[in-house]
Amino acid sequence: MVYALSAVPFLAALAILLTPSDRTALLRRIALAGTGFSFVLTLVLFAAFDRSRAGFQFVSSVPWIPSLGISYTVGLDGINLTLCLLHALVSFAGAFMAVRTTDRLKTYLFFYMVLSGAIYGVFTALDLFFLYLFYETTLIPLYPMIGIWGSKNKEYGAMKLTLFITTGAVLSLFGLLMLVHSAGLNSFDLAALTRALQAAPLSDSLQRWLAPVIVLGFGVIASLWPLHSWSPIGYAAAPTSVSMLHAGVLKKMGPYFILRVAVALLPLGTAHWSSWLAILATTGILYAGYAAIRQRDLKFMVGFSSVSHMGYVLLGIAAMTQTSLTGTVLLMFAHGIMAAATFALIGWIYEQTHARGVLDFGGLAKQIPFVGVSFVLVSLASLGLPGFVNFAAELTIFVGSWTRFPWAVALAVFGILITAIYLLRAVQSVCYGPVNPRWKDLKDAQTLTEKWPFLLLIGALIVFGFYPRALTALVGPAVAALTGGQP
Repeated sequence: MVYALSAVPFLAALAILLTPSDRTALLRRIALAGTGFSFVLTLVLFAAFDRSRAGFQFVSSVPWIPSLGISYTVGLDGINLTLCLLHALVSFAGAFMAVRTTDRLKTYLFFYMVLSGAIYGVFTALDLFFLYLFYETTLIPLYPMIGIWGSKNKEYGAMKLTLFITTGAVLSLFGLLMLVHSAGLNSFDLAALTRALQAAPLSDSLQRWLAPVIVLGFGVIASLWPLHSWSPIGYAAAPTSVSMLHAGVLKKMGPYFILRVAVALLPLGTAHWSSWLAILATTGILYAGYAAIRQRDLKFMVGFSSVSHMGYVLLGIAAMTQTSLTGTVLLMFAHGIMAAATFALIGWIYEQTHARGVLDFGGLAKQIPFVGVSFVLVSLASLGLPGFVNFAAELTIFVGSWTRFPWAVALAVFGILITAIYLLRAVQSVCYGPVNPRWKDLKDAQTLTEKWPFLLLIGALIVFGFYPRALTALVGPAVAALTGGQP
């Protein structure tokens, strides 16, 4: 069943490829059906998951290159199941935005489905070879989707994003190969490596130089400061559905790899450099928050905001306590939903106005009330208002990180104040005040199809905000197993 999560989008991509370009209605139905089926399947797995035990469930394996110890093994624990749920929500919501594309719809939807399938592959694979293979596969559709269908500076944004992520991927590949070689198991099986290296860890000296290679390599896609500069320009240039997937889900692959490899397999090395990681994470929170205040473009503002929020995720990883790591996974989910919803709302407005300046609008809450109220809600979620899952996630990180880095937590809390400044200013400028007569013909989301992406994402923020235990009950045992039971 887990294989189907990535197989269905790939099959949908094949079906789109075989469908004539002029059959636009059919192309749209295939894309929505592909993402919708994976969404439903994820909900089934979420309901069937046994929360009373740790370890991987629904495990299946197909030998690939036995002589090298490579098998296509899939399975889920609380960590990657939570991220699969994140991707299911965002990709399904994003598909409703993707099918609104008018330029070369067939090609765009083909790339969208390939990207969706590759992300499922990353989060379900339990073999380092396939984890990395799917990780690299995401770049194949990402580059043309931004470079062709993007907006201003799309070629520059696509090129910079690809070069940064590829450079980080090459660095991390060296670290992964060295790790597998040093383990001496002749296997890329993640579960086997975790058991073996928790029972007989690598030497301290090897871990101390190998851990930063992994953390920095995958830290690039997590927008680790100062390796973040590709991120805001990439989001700003990308079309709406790509911005949703990239900021909402793709960025979470970096912390996911760091958890699976650095924290689980190289705990002594990661702990040795944890103070430096906390410094970089805290600097990113404050620097990117200040940069967001200075932005006058809504997409750039949200792009820098995303970099700032990923600093909280990385701070939770740096603390390496079970509580902070649980909060880290919870915030990966919360931020992903919030970022996707924000980019969807900005995209809705940009499609009609081709403007996205903070000061370009006014009175949208009165003129287009559904979109306006939705923008207010996701902004409140972003600044950590109680009632949204972001609040529970950030609070868990602060509590879990306090014993290790009280100074970093104090600065990170100050970062929330910075977040409030630029978000409340944007809400005031965009949603309130006099209506700008330039946009008198601006249309609100009216039908259920138009409202569905926003209802789905904002609903998830609120449901898990009032009942975060639905996720923490999944994540907690998985984090305990990841850290070998260490507090």
